[in-house]
Amino acid sequence: MSEKKKTVSAGQEGGRKGGKESGDRGIGEACIYDARSLGAPKVLVLGVQHMFAMFGATILVPMLTGLDVSTTLLFAGLGTLLFHFLTKGKVPAFLGSSFAFLGGYAAIAPMADAAGNPLDNSKLLPYACFGVACAGLVYLLLSLLIKLFGTGKVMRFFPPIVTGPIIIAIGLTLSQSAIDNCSADWFIAIVAIALVIVCNIWGRGMVKIVPIIIGVIGSYVLAAVLGRVDFTPVREAGWIGLPIRWDRTAFWALTDGDVSLLITSVITIMPIALATIVEHIGDVSAISSTVGNNYIKDPGLHRTLLGDGLATILAALFGAPANTTYGENTGVLALTKVFDPLVVRMAAVFAILFSFSPKFAAVIGCMPTATCGGVSLVLYGMISAVGVRNIVETQVDFAKSRNVIIAALILVLSIGINYSAAGSVGFVIGDLNISFSGIAVGALTGIILNAVLPGKDYKFDDDNPKHTGVDFAVRGRAGD
Repeated sequence: MSEKKKTVSAGQEGGRKGGKESGDRGIGEACIYDARSLGAPKVLVLGVQHMFAMFGATILVPMLTGLDVSTTLLFAGLGTLLFHFLTKGKVPAFLGSSFAFLGGYAAIAPMADAAGNPLDNSKLLPYACFGVACAGLVYLLLSLLIKLFGTGKVMRFFPPIVTGPIIIAIGLTLSQSAIDNCSADWFIAIVAIALVIVCNIWGRGMVKIVPIIIGVIGSYVLAAVLGRVDFTPVREAGWIGLPIRWDRTAFWALTDGDVSLLITSVITIMPIALATIVEHIGDVSAISSTVGNNYIKDPGLHRTLLGDGLATILAALFGAPANTTYGENTGVLALTKVFDPLVVRMAAVFAILFSFSPKFAAVIGCMPTATCGGVSLVLYGMISAVGVRNIVETQVDFAKSRNVIIAALILVLSIGINYSAAGSVGFVIGDLNISFSGIAVGALTGIILNAVLPGKDYKFDDDNPKHTGVDFAVRGRAGD
């Protein structure tokens, strides 16, 4: 075998060590390949594999919100390259579309009315994008605070008892839109759900890593065979085109001049960053556990947050969804044992190339609503499940009344306000109508209560990444 490789203990503190150490054999052992020694053809294939791992979830966000698929792919690629530059090229992470912000998009630019009838949200989406761009500023602020004061002093304000219920509420508040989309064709939706479950539970190799894209493609093809898809837009679309439209950018919203909507968007969407920051920490922890390097220390959590935040701001300003580090690609790292960030950067380049094909975007746009509904039904539930896992794995003590009160108010306010008649809590200042979404009210309430109520015992541990939040590490089996 000509490929250069070295064997390390993936869970060993301190990262890679050349050679196979005595007693390290078994769970967590990994054969680490240097991508540069594999040769260009294999590196390209590995890059394509990483692109397909993120592909299903990344393009699903614009499909569910009305954002442009081509713009999304372009800034997923550019955001990933920016992230790698700011983290000194050390962290093998891919940045794709964040699902956590779907509730924010839906609050500002709904795609359907209360009866499920489609709405034209093209004039409202730029305002939502402005709110997401401002949410990216929270990453930058936290990055600066961590640089100045250290990780532990800052993150103690965002313990799992606050962030866990927020993540749970995000998934639950999105559930109605998934059911509405499934209602368009329950047969196609159930096929999509079944494919995702079967591939995720019984699949092997890449099938297990990309169940979302298999569910999307399988149900899409079935709908096309049954004559339930109109491919006219695909025939009319060109092969090459620019992936950015001015009237879909946040810059257009700033020139349009609706100050009330701009402020409402910021207030509604910015608090969601508190949940996505925890998601970011969990993903960086997972990559650290998988590779065997503590990336929270080197290049540092402040650098990874800076990269994620700037990528989100850049994407949102030009009309793409918020970016986030992707757990799907961490799974690919564990599967292939190729941890070289070069491979992930190749995936980013492929995403950029695909973004310049309107015909490819049209194929995505013709996807049945029920396909989106079936897949999103699983994904929204998984968002809430991640929040539950966050609480369980960090061992939040619900014997304490303070923790019960904080979690209860976050959940009830977030979900109750979202499903109320108004769908938000609003007030008027002069000529401005300001609205707070349920998630915004719940998040702010949880943060304030956690800060003022006695009995805080959470300590952020950057020495042991798995204790910082959700541990998404994919561990090997003995003998692998």
